[in-house]
Amino acid sequence: MKRHHKIVIGTSAVLIFVVTQLFLIYLIYDFSGQSLEAINRTEQTLNDKINLYKIETQSQISLLVDKVEEISSEQISLKDEISKVKATASADFSEIFEDSVKGVVTVLTDVSQGSGFIVTSDGFVITNYHVVDGASAAAVKTYSGESYSVSLVGYNKNLDVAVLKISGKSFDFLELGNSDEIKIGEKVIAIGNPLGLDFTLTEGIVSALNREGINGLPYYVQVDVALNPGNSGGPLLNTQGQVIGINNFKVAEAESVGFALEINRAKSVINEITLEAFEKEIV
Repeated sequence: MKRHHKIVIGTSAVLIFVVTQLFLIYLIYDFSGQSLEAINRTEQTLNDKINLYKIETQSQISLLVDKVEEISSEQISLKDEISKVKATASADFSEIFEDSVKGVVTVLTDVSQGSGFIVTSDGFVITNYHVVDGASAAAVKTYSGESYSVSLVGYNKNLDVAVLKISGKSFDFLELGNSDEIKIGEKVIAIGNPLGLDFTLTEGIVSALNREGINGLPYYVQVDVALNPGNSGGPLLNTQGQVIGINNFKVAEAESVGFALEINRAKSVINEITLEAFEKEIV
């Protein structure tokens, strides 16, 4: 009986020990699970914060880049405005000349010479028709000293406008302005080839508008800019460096009485010529 009692006590002790160990294992497992969940939550929180920081950092970098680009754009704009103010207030056309002369050419033929200007990056050139009239060969020379052969695309004899085409690389060109906005008294400049003197700049003011040319049409701007043989076909520019006229002729017996064809009148003729030749408008 005593032996049986001892066996029961021993079995109970073993069961208690086993249950205790199982409970401890459960507690450890539960604690480990909770710790793992806490670690996972902490990791997720850290990842969220890192991703948020990355997004905020990228956003700040983008804002900084935008600000730098905005400042650069404002600097360029400010430089342009300063150039315009200088040109308007002090007759300092140096920066306008540096920018514009790259789009001006000297036109050389086997019968005469004159001036012209490039109006598209692919090399369309505008000049006076009388500069190339009767020529069998022609070329243009740029301010950088490069020479190119040209072909005659077409012309309008009545308005004395010719369109030429250069073959070659991408070219600097001049922006066309709005001649309807020209005011009497405003400053203008001409760049051309007077008397064979390449890329000469002369300046003056608009003296009158809607003057009749030798064709009887009131399409001409009168200027007191010195225009001489060789200036024909070159650009008349405003203080923004835009072409507002094509230098055309002067009164032979008078000083500083020159005339330029309004660029708005020339645009339609230029497009008619290129539409017929290439089925496209260029200005």
